[in-house]
Amino acid sequence: MNSRKSFVEIAKELNVTETAVRKRIHRMEKNGTIERYSIDVNPERLDLGRRVLIGIDTTPQKYITIIQIMKTKKEVLRLYSSRGDHMIMLECWMKNVEDLDKFERYLRGLDGIIDVCPSIIEGIIK
Repeated sequence: MNSRKSFVEIAKELNVTETAVRKRIHRMEKNGTIERYSIDVNPERLDLGRRVLIGIDTTPQKYITIIQIMKTKKEVLRLYSSRGDHMIMLECWMKNVEDLDKFERYLRGLDGIIDVCPSIIEGIIK
């Protein structure tokens, strides 16, 4: 989706009025269907390093505590509760492998973390 499209452009595509589109979008924002608008930037182009996904598993007793700690970490751009291979997923930007290694050591040292599985993103396909 292109969140930069105007209401007029969307209306033309859907063959409805601009007013109908504007009202519908405002309603979706108000009821929480649309939570936010965002952009995706390429951290390498801004000399910010690489995107990294880090899967974390915790003890059940420390799950909430670890989430609260991760909310405060500047390295963490997005924080996800997940089901599957890992309980928590972190999306981070790391300047270099040394910074990733340092952050991974920090995570492994936290009480309640059972496993840490980092993956460096090589590229976004879609």
